Formats: sequence, C-alpha cells, structure tokens
Amino acid sequence: MSLFAFAPSRGPRWPLAIQAALGIAVPIAVMTALGQPSLGYIAASGAFTVLFAGSAPTVDRARVLPFVAAGLIASAALGVALSASAWLVSVGVVVVAVGSAALSFGFRLGPPGPLFFVLVFGLSAHVAATSPVAPLVYLLALTAGCAFSYAVAMTPLLLPRARAAAARPLRDLLPGPSLDLDSRLLLLRVAIVAVLGVLLGLVVDPTRSYWIVGSAVAVIGIAAARRAAMQRGLHRMLGTVVGAGVYALLTLLHPSGLWLALLLGILQFAIELVVVRHYALALVFITPLVLLLTGAATGDIGSLGVAGERIVDTVVGAVLGAASGLLHPRASART
Repeated sequence: MSLFAFAPSRGPRWPLAIQAALGIAVPIAVMTALGQPSLGYIAASGAFTVLFAGSAPTVDRARVLPFVAAGLIASAALGVALSASAWLVSVGVVVVAVGSAALSFGFRLGPPGPLFFVLVFGLSAHVAATSPVAPLVYLLALTAGCAFSYAVAMTPLLLPRARAAAARPLRDLLPGPSLDLDSRLLLLRVAIVAVLGVLLGLVVDPTRSYWIVGSAVAVIGIAAARRAAMQRGLHRMLGTVVGAGVYALLTLLHPSGLWLALLLGILQFAIELVVVRHYALALVFITPLVLLLTGAATGDIGSLGVAGERIVDTVVGAVLGAASGLLHPRASART
C-alpha cells in the first residue's frame, strides 16, 4: 500500500459508489425540501449500510445488509441512551468497538469491519447531546436512512439477470461464530486501542474519544499483518491532514441545503471509487465528508477548530492502531 502507487483494481466500483452517494445525498435533499434538514443529516448516516458486502451479488447482499443496518441502529440507540454522560459514552465506545469487532471478525463480515459501528455510536451520542432532536425522532430518522440505503442497494434486482443469480445460504455468507488466530489478534488489538483511546480521550476531551478509537480501528482494518498496520497508519495521518485542508476550503463556500447534499454525494462517490486502491487519497475525501456531516447535524459547520481537533485525534488514533500491529509476528516468522 504505497503512498505513491494505486493498488490493482478489483473490478468496477461505480455501482457501489452511486449507491453510497444516493444514500447520503437523497435524504438530505428530501428533508431539506420538506423544511427538516437536521433529520436529513441524521438519516444520511444510514448510507453506511451500503458500504458492506460491496463485491457480493445483490441477492447475497439482500441477506447480509439487514444485519449491518441492525448493528448500526443498535449502535446509534446505545449512543443516544448514554449521551447525557461523557463517562458512560466513553465506556460505550469500548463496548461498541469490542462488540462490533467480535461480531465482524467472528462472522467474517469483511471490510470495512467494525469502523462504522464505532463512528455511528460516537456521532449519535455527540448529536444527541448537542442538538434539540428528540431521541426517538433521531433513531427513527436513522432507521429510515438505513432502510432507504438498503432499498437503493437492492435496485439491481430490478434486472432479471440479478434476480436469476443463485443466493448463497446465510451460513456461507456469514460463517461463524468462530475466531482463528488472526481474528483473535485483530480483536485483541481493537480492545487495546479502544481502552487506550478512551483513556487518552478522558485527558484531552471525553467527547472526542470515539474519533480517536475510530481512527485506530480504521488502521487495524481486517488485515492481520504488521506491515499493513504501519502503512495504514501513515496513510490515515497524511490523508486526514490533507482532508482537513480540503474541509477548510469547502467551508469557504458555506455549503448548505441542496448544495450540501450534492457536495456530500460527490465526496461519497469519490471515496468509494478510490478507497480500495489508495487509502490516503480516500481519506482526503472521507475527512471533509464526516466533518461536514457532523457539523451540519450539530450546527457548527465551518468550525476550523473542530478540523484541528480531528487532526490531533486522528494522529493519536493512527499511532495507536499502527503500534498495535506489533502484536502480529513478522511475516518471516510466520512462514
């Protein structure tokens, strides 16, 4: 995973990119038109549903994605329930990180792994604590977003050839629960960085611990290799720094309403096109997307102070995630 080269293509990504872009842009556009943009920003988080099992046939995704959506909704519900206490949110970050990692690795969910469950938990706790949206309304909006994204992901079934594909049994799609040696090491790494990330967050700012942990979990990914951890850590740090600069430039445009929906859709489309080929470049788009979406949901869009905090949090988390890779034996020792 070089900083100066793209990984080989794994097939066309544009169908998944379009689905992800629609999943994030349409709820914002529709709810903005209806005079409830804040609910659109919340529903847009449901777009994370379509990021899973992206290479699987649609008939197989139809069986897997409901479990993903249920996990995202459960993570959000826990975040909302604990939002009144920074200490409880910190504990919840560890619980969600370890729990979602155990399920992701144990059932071979595949990329992007436990990352978005942690982010949805943290974002939900943050938004619930800082916005006037009622908890039940928040969860209904997120659930609607997940349902819409699932519907978008299922649109290929309108084609006869997609419906004609033989669906695999669910036990083959999500085998488990079982953890082999590599999975156990990955789970141990997630547990370590979750605890350390939360402890560091308590020193810096408890409301930011989920971002530190999320950055570390993203570096860990699903690859059980020491070298991969170091490379992903470097990519995440550099990509986030550049992405924060892109966010600062975009805020000069004061995006809002339908323009913000379009901008977020474009960013999400770009992310899905490049994320499997160049992680740092993907983060150049991921960072402003998350900052814009979070800022819009909490009413502090355009805050350069938040961008600076995210850089610090990401560097800390990336270092934790990369350092945890030392738990894996060297490649030569495994052969």
